[in-house]
Amino acid sequence: MANVMPHRKLSTTTIHNMALDGIIHVNSLFTLGLFLGLTLYPDPAATLVSGSCSAGLAIAENLVSCHVYSFSSFLFSSLIASALKQAIKIANGNREYEERGLSMTNLRVNLMVLRFGILVSAVGSVFGCGFLTMALVNMVQIKLGVLGCKSFHTLAAISPLVTLVPLALAIYVGLVLYAFSR
Repeated sequence: MANVMPHRKLSTTTIHNMALDGIIHVNSLFTLGLFLGLTLYPDPAATLVSGSCSAGLAIAENLVSCHVYSFSSFLFSSLIASALKQAIKIANGNREYEERGLSMTNLRVNLMVLRFGILVSAVGSVFGCGFLTMALVNMVQIKLGVLGCKSFHTLAAISPLVTLVPLALAIYVGLVLYAFSR
């Protein structure tokens, strides 16, 4: 007979804390990718196409702008999530003091504020992903040619990006909204 572990119900703040950890970790990975993208900034002259299909200066400028917007969004999201985690830790620490009979100011985590903070943090992550996707589209245009030329390689590189990322974001937003309503 296999050992059956009893199921333990997780507290609401534990679940929220795990969600905040997930947001922070994913944002950290994307932020690392952004730094690498800016470090390995493509030289518009090093394109694989020539002539009228090569990307202009406006696309290169848009690439850098999208990287900065994406970084700002991920940083905003991570800072909000980190602040919420600190609020949870402070409130949990307050309960430990009260259990020992020590007096502290009465700190409680307002569940609606916590949910709203997670929602705001998720919105920051969604915007960061959107700007990162636009930056990658610009990178592809610089390397493989502008979309207007309808090159097979350009369209083949961008198609999964503009279909899979929005699909994943739709699932993410749906789950965040579901968790927000519970």
